[in-house]
Amino acid sequence: MTTASEARPVLDDSVRVDGQTVLVLDRRVFPEKVEWVRAHDAEEVAAAITAMVTQSSGPLFAAYAGLEITALQVAGLPVADAAERMRVAGSALASARPTNAHPREAVERVLRAIEPAASTPELVELAVDAARSGADLYRRRSRLLGEATVDLLPDGARLLTHCWMDTYLIELVRAARADGKRFEWVATETRPYLQGARLTAHTLAEFGERVTLITDGMGAAALAPGSTLGRIDALVTAADRVSLDGSVVNKVGTLGLAVAASAFGVPFHALVQAPDVNAPTAADIVVEQRDPAEVLSTLGRRTASGLVTEAWYPAFDVTPPRFVTRVVTDRGAFEPERVRDYFEAEARA
Repeated sequence: MTTASEARPVLDDSVRVDGQTVLVLDRRVFPEKVEWVRAHDAEEVAAAITAMVTQSSGPLFAAYAGLEITALQVAGLPVADAAERMRVAGSALASARPTNAHPREAVERVLRAIEPAASTPELVELAVDAARSGADLYRRRSRLLGEATVDLLPDGARLLTHCWMDTYLIELVRAARADGKRFEWVATETRPYLQGARLTAHTLAEFGERVTLITDGMGAAALAPGSTLGRIDALVTAADRVSLDGSVVNKVGTLGLAVAASAFGVPFHALVQAPDVNAPTAADIVVEQRDPAEVLSTLGRRTASGLVTEAWYPAFDVTPPRFVTRVVTDRGAFEPERVRDYFEAEARA
């Protein structure tokens, strides 16, 4: 019999290719409902990414899947037309969420792979292989990142997290189990989509982890000394992007937690596979501004007074490096001011 700690979390397999269709688990309604959005071309996949059907690592897997079905769909075209269609599909996917770099990385990998194709069958084979191997590589790198994070944390640590860390979280828990460690978790609910309440807490519970849910406004109180919750040993979140100056861009609300953690002497570890070589500073990263109307509702239900019409919704915020203890990558942990050393490690490898 498979135990809760051995079972594969539902969200570990939330994007699937079915012939020439992409199935994307609708995280906007999960786990209350298990519904799949069907996308029949790359543009529909991109629309699902933009609409928050999937988030965090999900857009990467969705982008790879969108490129895979595009390759299958161009099989009957001349090679030049097939390559152009791949570029158009890639453009739609890469721009679906401007702050999340994952789709862009997937597109760059696949388009680079098909450059030498001399025939359409060769293009299709190269594209499908690049998409599938890219997704596998992301999981392997996430596993290394999880192992590096576990090395920073003592057995029994109570960890505060914010928003949905997706593959990073799943591999972190697996790495901890392999290392003989167990953690306790505190998760913020993460307004307005409640990813923490629905995705993070649910997945940790699937693993058999102990998780306590708090509202977004409780983070500083939880980090404060003497909290009735008990001491928080570390703040651990994913990072959508990390610039080369060590600034961390993540779900809005991360900044406030990082400042509170710094004030109370709690380390903050931000997880990202690699810093963004194209972003020397945080100013080089576009922070997505979502429709303010999303703040007026929760999960599709109006929660603000009908008299209230103004709102503001930057989807991400920027945490300066002085509030970050370590940036944890697939090549180990770095002080934020030294994240450029990641690329020196790459050169040595």
